[in-house]
Amino acid sequence: MSYRDQSKYLDFLRKFERKFERKEAEDFKMLMKMQKDEEEFDSISMSKLKALYDKYNIPVDRSKYDAFFKKKET
Repeated sequence: MSYRDQSKYLDFLRKFERKFERKEAEDFKMLMKMQKDEEEFDSISMSKLKALYDKYNIPVDRSKYDAFFKKKET
């Protein structure tokens, strides 16, 4: 993954920093320090970052909104 991807994930996760468990918070701080030093993440660090992102990035169920946008039947 590129530097751009890792910065995108870290920016997203900053919103959820208050919700992290202790271990997640420690990992996040470590990843932020690595980002600050402008290091590119290795595969282990990137997998930790991706796991945090996948845990907190919950996709919206858009099927709930189908009733508001039904087409009129003719």
